[in-house]
Amino acid sequence: MILIALGSNQPGPWGPPQACVTRALAELDHNGMRLIRASRLLVSAPFGRHNQPPFVNAVAQIETHAPPPALMLRLHAIERGAGRRRLIRWGPRTLDLDLLDYHGLVSAPHARLILPHPGIAGRIFVLKPLSEIAPRWKHPVSRLAAAQLLRRLDPHGEGAEI
Repeated sequence: MILIALGSNQPGPWGPPQACVTRALAELDHNGMRLIRASRLLVSAPFGRHNQPPFVNAVAQIETHAPPPALMLRLHAIERGAGRRRLIRWGPRTLDLDLLDYHGLVSAPHARLILPHPGIAGRIFVLKPLSEIAPRWKHPVSRLAAAQLLRRLDPHGEGAEI
């Protein structure tokens, strides 16, 4: 299973955040990628930096034969098409695409691309839509389902649904 997290909180060339996430989902169904399913859109409080607009988030499951580094290049190209500029860590953005899991692959902690994504277990805005589309998915390291990881978090904490 290949899982991608999507988020947007700034308007860009593809429109406001909701339109941007919707367009990004469509982009995940092109160029050697096939969109299998996507969660509903979730509006969440910002994570990391609080003085910014809320985010529109989703999680998608895709299929591709591209290996993880090539897939990341494609995801970064989609972000650039949506007007993404990497200026401030956890700052506002037109689009953020994160590779959450690639068929359960666990990479070395010092690898250039860390899999599974190291932030999955602490992010409500990832776990809630992930549990919606992949209730049987298990974190490749902890072996816990998204719903189990979600129960460990404060439902009103950072990145919570608005």
